[in-house]
Amino acid sequence: MKRISAQDIVTSVADGLQYISYYHPPDFIRALHEAYLREESPAARDAIAQILINSRMSAEGHRPVCQDTGIVTAFVRVGRDARWDADASLEDLINQGVHDAYTNPDNPLRASVVSDPDGARRNTGDNTPAVVHFELVPGDRIEFFLAAKGGGSENKARFAILNPSDSVVDWVLSQVPAMGAGWCPPGLLGIGIGGTAEKAMLLAKQSLLAPIDIQALRERGPASRAEELRLELYDKVNALGIGAQGLGGLTTVLDVKVLDYPTHAASKPVAVIPNCAATRHIHFTLDGSGPARLEPPSLDTWPKIDWDPTRGSRRVDLDEVTREAVAEWQPGETLLLSGRLLTGRDAAHKRLVELIERGEPLPEGVDLRNRFIYYVGPVDPVGDEVVGPAGPTTATRMDKFTEPLLAHTGLLGMIGKAERGPQAIEAIRRHGAVYLIATGGAAYLVAKSIRAARVVAFEDLGMEAIYEFEVRDMPVTVAVDSRGRSIHETGPREWRNRIAGIPVSTA
Repeated sequence: MKRISAQDIVTSVADGLQYISYYHPPDFIRALHEAYLREESPAARDAIAQILINSRMSAEGHRPVCQDTGIVTAFVRVGRDARWDADASLEDLINQGVHDAYTNPDNPLRASVVSDPDGARRNTGDNTPAVVHFELVPGDRIEFFLAAKGGGSENKARFAILNPSDSVVDWVLSQVPAMGAGWCPPGLLGIGIGGTAEKAMLLAKQSLLAPIDIQALRERGPASRAEELRLELYDKVNALGIGAQGLGGLTTVLDVKVLDYPTHAASKPVAVIPNCAATRHIHFTLDGSGPARLEPPSLDTWPKIDWDPTRGSRRVDLDEVTREAVAEWQPGETLLLSGRLLTGRDAAHKRLVELIERGEPLPEGVDLRNRFIYYVGPVDPVGDEVVGPAGPTTATRMDKFTEPLLAHTGLLGMIGKAERGPQAIEAIRRHGAVYLIATGGAAYLVAKSIRAARVVAFEDLGMEAIYEFEVRDMPVTVAVDSRGRSIHETGPREWRNRIAGIPVSTA
C-alpha cells in the first residue's frame, strides 16, 4: 500500500481547478455545437455562437471561460486503507489546493467566497473554504470529483417535498420558467429524488458530474424510471421555448440528469439544480503514484464558428448617446458599444443608494448622468491585459436599486445578464431608460472589447469595486427598451408557440 503524498493532493486539486477554469468538457462542447446547428432563433443562435467562440479562446489562452469562477464543491471517496504523508486533514489539503488554484499568478481566478454570510460578508481572498463531502469506501485510493459552481446557476436551485402521488415532471416544469435566465442556459438540469431533504439536494448536484449522453439514451431506450424522467423532462423543458440566455429558442437544456434514492413512504423530496453554460467539473484518482495527470483536450474539439458581430448591429458611442437616441432601440436589437461606462454589482449599488438616501454626493468619478452601468465583477488581469474575463452578472439582484438610481442620478442604461423583474421594468419605462444584456458564459470574449480599466470607487470591495471601462465594439442585445418591452417575455412566448405549432402573431 503506497502512501499518497500530501503535496500530490494539493497539486492535483489546484491543477484540476485551473484546468476546469479554461477547458470545457468535450461532451459539453459537442452538445452545444449540435444545439447551435439546429437552432432557428437568430438571437439564441448568436448567443450560442459567442459561448462557443469564448470557449475556444479560453482553451487557447488558458483564461477563465466565465468571470465567476465559482465556489468549489468536492465529492471525495476515501479508501478506508488510504494513507497520506501529512498530519493535516484531507479537508485542509483540499483547501490548500483551492488557495493555490485561485491565487495562481499565471491565471488568477476570481475570489467570490465571503465569510460571515449574514453579517460583514468579507471576501476570504482565495475562494476558501471549499464545500467538501466525504464518503468512506473500500480500497487504498482517494477519488476526487471537483466542481466550481457560479452564483448565477447556484442561486436557481429549487427544493420541495412533494406528496407521494404528485408529479415530479409537473413540479419541475413549474420551476424552470421561474428560474429565469440567470443560470445562463443552455446548460444541464440535475434532479435528485428521494432520501431526505439534504440527500435530494446532494443527489441533484452529484448528477451534474456525469457526461452528457441524452441522445445515446434516446437511441437505446430507458431502463429505469429515472431514465424515463430524463427523456420526458428533456423534451418538455425544451418545449418551454426559453432558449439560450432566455431569449427564446429551441434549446434550453443540453441534458437532464436524474439520481434517486429510497425515501420515506410519506415523502417525495425533489431537488433541481441547473448547471450553466460555464459548466465546470473534473474527476481524478490518486493512488500514491504521483499527482493527477490531466490531458488537455484537442483543439479540434472546438468547432469553427462563423460569427460576425458587425452584421446587422447598430454602433453606439457611449460618450455621445442621448435619451432620444436610446428611445429608438428595439427589443432584440444587437448593438456594438464603444466609449466609457461604469461598473457596479450588489455591494456597490447598496453603498450608492445609501449615499442617495442620506443626501450625500456620490464618490468622485461616479457621475452616472447619461451613462451606462455594467453589472460585472471581473477577474484580475495578467500580462498585458487591462482586465481579466469580464462577463455580466445576473441583473435581477440589482432590481431593488434600479428606481433610486434612475430617479436620482440620471443613469441612462444598464448592462447585465438575464431578465429584469416587474419592479425594474416599470422603473425603466417610467424614466425612459434601457436595459441591455451581454452573453453570460462569454466573459473572455467580452473582455477583449475592453481597452482600458481603472478603479474609481470602493476599492475595498475587491472585484465588486466600481471601475470605469473604456470599450470598443462590445456586443450586447437590447433586452428591455425605453417603453418597458422585454425580450425575455416576448422571446420565450414566441418560441413556445412555434414549438407547439401555434401560429405566431406578427401584430
